Amino acid sequence: MKFKYNEEVTGALHFESPIVALESTVIAHGLPYPENIETAYKLERIIRDNGAVPATVGVFDGEICVGLNEDQFEMLATSKEIRKISHRDLPVAVSKKLNCATTVATTAFIAHRAGIKVFATGGIGGIHRGDRKDVSADLPELANTPITVVCSGAKIILDLPATREWLETHGITVLGWQCEEFPAFYSRTSGLKVDERVETAREAAQAIIARDELEMKNAVVVAVPVPEENEIPSKDLDALLADSLKAAAQQGIKGKDITPFLLSQMSERSGGKTLSTNIALLENNAKVASQIAAAI
Repeated sequence: MKFKYNEEVTGALHFESPIVALESTVIAHGLPYPENIETAYKLERIIRDNGAVPATVGVFDGEICVGLNEDQFEMLATSKEIRKISHRDLPVAVSKKLNCATTVATTAFIAHRAGIKVFATGGIGGIHRGDRKDVSADLPELANTPITVVCSGAKIILDLPATREWLETHGITVLGWQCEEFPAFYSRTSGLKVDERVETAREAAQAIIARDELEMKNAVVVAVPVPEENEIPSKDLDALLADSLKAAAQQGIKGKDITPFLLSQMSERSGGKTLSTNIALLENNAKVASQIAAAI
């Protein structure tokens, strides 16, 4: 299967320059318009400003695109016909020539096969609250794909202790970026320990290179706390999340629709505070990912 690369990514691959992959679900389903397209362009600028090349991933007319153009960004940000696809959906998306946004799992799969070593996102998926059998496809993908994912932990709507336990059980190394606790997305702490604290991009890169030399198949997760000035205290989040979960239950929202619904509800109920925090952590993660990609 051939991927379609834009000119910037093609050059970076040829010259072995540092590249940072970005998912597209956050544009199509994670953030409202116009914040979604503004954030998409801002993340790419941050990556360039920190010495790497951005490679946002998406599927357009059945073609797997690594590095997007302005028309594709506009379509992701505004079209109601963009499908959210996970790994299992790729054969259908390609064969039916669909337009799709890629999740963490799908982006990790594509980025690794494109030769990209680092991927930046907001938060990974995990195990859903109240049902330990409901496991995001992100987790098994990370257990089987040797990429580096820079994120602010797992999304707060998930069962974080169960998610952290799953990562440990399946051999996914979790490095804490200047922290010793697994971040809780909007909050800097969760009470859950990381495997090792790293202070610099060079230190993180050394662990990643060692993983590759050992020929381990697992991802490395670099967990980056949201900037302190943008953090939402966990006590405030608990009430927001409880109300949002109640609304989801009342409206029968479940499956792949639950995450964007809950994030939207929490943004609305917080007066936009969770939205601004989400954007802040996305920007910070893009910066850290670029530094790590350059160090590798």
